[in-house]
Amino acid sequence: MAPVPGVIRRSARHGLVATLAALMICGGVGRRAARPQFELVWADEFDRDGPPDSSKWTYEHGFVRNEELQWYRPENARVEHGQLIIEARRERIANPAFDSGGRSWRTRRPYAEYTSASLTTRGLARWQYGRFEMRARIDVRAGLWPAFWTVGEQGIWPASGEIDVMEYYRGLLLANVAWADSAGRAKWDSARRPIAELGGAVWADNYHVWRMDWDEREIRLYVDSLLLNTTPLDSTFNGAGRPPNPLRQPHHIILNLAIGGQSGGDPSSTRFPARFEIDYVRVYQRQ
Repeated sequence: MAPVPGVIRRSARHGLVATLAALMICGGVGRRAARPQFELVWADEFDRDGPPDSSKWTYEHGFVRNEELQWYRPENARVEHGQLIIEARRERIANPAFDSGGRSWRTRRPYAEYTSASLTTRGLARWQYGRFEMRARIDVRAGLWPAFWTVGEQGIWPASGEIDVMEYYRGLLLANVAWADSAGRAKWDSARRPIAELGGAVWADNYHVWRMDWDEREIRLYVDSLLLNTTPLDSTFNGAGRPPNPLRQPHHIILNLAIGGQSGGDPSSTRFPARFEIDYVRVYQRQ
């Protein structure tokens, strides 16, 4: 595996993590120490049990997107034994916005049959360019849709831009970048890798490091040391909407576990609860 900072185990304390990461990124401690290319600017090591750190994370609420089945709420996220656990449960809760004559799918449902959580740094932290990493274990059973992704601060989606560092559903691991076409619809640069090619259930039983390297020229998306997708940013200009190029603006992070919906598949045969287990999230930027 390439000597990247994401392979450092989270049990190291923050100071040691930052020191070792800087050394590894600059290529080690050889004849003459080079100036590190990156420095750790933000991280959550999830080393304190209880609710997620409110100075770093806030939440999405209710039915949010893609006609997904879950109701998002903070109660389904916790930090335990050194990791963030986003837990999806099969449980019925009433939809307080229910309207049988409503125009939106969000209001036409009297109940949610599932609950889960979606955490975001929106309003708390944002970054333009850098190295983004997550070490995590994902549940790959039917109907589950975990994701580690970013959305631009300016613009209405898809003109805001989207980067899916990790997205999984229906047996596929995805690495995507999106912006708006001339009709205002999402234009995707998408790479899909069947997890059967990576090792199937054995692969899914283990933790993996997802990484994005993002600069003013391109976005490169990896799992472990495997490059999944490269998107040149001279091709990501919005055809409609602003900003002109949503991949050259600050983005915030989202971590979520969705159920079903337009892409997630059928969860009816899956036993719940299901868990998205995140060991750490780190953001590095060039000095």
